Amino acid sequence: MPRNIRNGRPYRRLTTAQRALGLPCWWCGEDIRYDITGLAAQRHRDAFTLDHAIPLSKGGDLLDPANARSAHRRCNSARGNRTTTSQPQRTSRRW
Repeated sequence: MPRNIRNGRPYRRLTTAQRALGLPCWWCGEDIRYDITGLAAQRHRDAFTLDHAIPLSKGGDLLDPANARSAHRRCNSARGNRTTTSQPQRTSRRW
């Protein structure tokens, strides 16, 4: 059975190195809540996640530090697998 590489030591090392940089979110430019860790970080929208400039589904390298970016969980999820660096237009629910 293949091992999930995201649970492997090289991926954890890359994530730790990226987190240590303390950079703002590459997607929205706002500060990331690096103080949120553990299980809370898996759910909190402002917590750090490792994003990839070239999405894995588009051929990006999971372990390439040049492809690694710091992002909020919300920004990483909203971006999906788009390769553009501009945010989508946000519309108001109020008419």
